[in-house]
Amino acid sequence: MFIDTALILIRSGKGGDGCMHLLRLKGNAKGGPDGGDGGKGGDIVVVADPHMDTLAAFGFRPHWFAQDGDAGARKKCAGRAGEDLILGVPLGSQLFDAETDELLLDVTAPEQTAIIARGGTGGIGNDRFKTPVHQTPTEFTPGGKSIERRLRIELRLIADVGFVGLPNAGKSTFLRATTRAQPKIADYPFTTLAPQLGIAELSDERRLVLADLPGLIEGASQGVGLGHDFLRHIERTRVIIHVLDVAPPDGSDPLENHRTIRRELAEFSEQLARTQEVVVLNKIDLIPELDRAVVLQDLCDRFKRERGTIPLLASGASGEGVRAVLESAWDLTRKSREQTSTIPRQTSDR
Repeated sequence: MFIDTALILIRSGKGGDGCMHLLRLKGNAKGGPDGGDGGKGGDIVVVADPHMDTLAAFGFRPHWFAQDGDAGARKKCAGRAGEDLILGVPLGSQLFDAETDELLLDVTAPEQTAIIARGGTGGIGNDRFKTPVHQTPTEFTPGGKSIERRLRIELRLIADVGFVGLPNAGKSTFLRATTRAQPKIADYPFTTLAPQLGIAELSDERRLVLADLPGLIEGASQGVGLGHDFLRHIERTRVIIHVLDVAPPDGSDPLENHRTIRRELAEFSEQLARTQEVVVLNKIDLIPELDRAVVLQDLCDRFKRERGTIPLLASGASGEGVRAVLESAWDLTRKSREQTSTIPRQTSDR
């Protein structure tokens, strides 16, 4: 089951109280203070786990509590520190404070580690308060309080390229033709109900991570259909491959379909509206050969005139033109990576 959102309650460990104890032994009735310090409470630690791909681990366990620290004891014995609680999350996870909507952590690198809630400090025992003029202190401090907060975790897939398009445009067929992924394929809409990832190997040193999302329909940015739940998964992608059925069964116009999806992307996110795009007229093998050249040329001219782009021609089923689509996506991805690597890092004085 693909789960990409979770709401959990976390609590770090409380610090153990310091001990107040005065040593009383036979022959040493005034042995002085010997209360030990309390142990530190456990932290809540988030670790990026590259082997996880959903948030299913949080779907059936809403409470995550670290261990409290033990109290100090006599004979200057310090309390045992509470064990940290490790939360493994998939790459691409974002952790928000559910009450304030503040973004606490964006998990983007393998093995990335961060403390999301620190455990309370251990209390101080009375042995630490003694001085030459205050030799029998009875002071001690309680352990530090735990931190409790409600977290909302959202998973946003990390992929180089994301497929978008209307239902049944052939996105899953394209993914299967270019990777080893095995998405469900059928001749009815919404066969893809959850995002699918695959890796396209262009050469020994060139590879693209591709993401296929459920088909979008008009109104997706407002929650219509399945697309609204998954649009955030392509916000991280560097390139969008917009797959269009060259001859939709419902008789709709591919150019108008392109306008519809672009409008939904822009309404959902300004970042998506700016993402570079490769437009693909798919299923060209379904057009009779006698009419193919004329039909495709007319469509390409209309796209160039009205949308300012020349679409690529391909068929995910037959493989025709698929390589050219991947090469175009690779070029845009490479340029995006180069631009990102040259952006100077901002430093903070805080």
